[in-house]
Amino acid sequence: MAKINENSENLEKALDKNEQTPKISKEEEIGFHKGALNTLVNERNELVKVIQNIESIMQAHLKRLEELGVKINKK
Repeated sequence: MAKINENSENLEKALDKNEQTPKISKEEEIGFHKGALNTLVNERNELVKVIQNIESIMQAHLKRLEELGVKINKK
């Protein structure tokens, strides 16, 4: 896949080298991109929740290890 920065003039060409994509109206394209952004924002938010859960579980393990007398070097 080409980098978007290399061909910022045309998003479709940057993402898909096959230029046989059907033409759509400006309003449809705007809706498509807004929907894509909404989906990606929701996916990012879910990823943050997963990372927060992992961090919480790791902290619980670290705390218990310290209670058991194991020294952990935190980086």
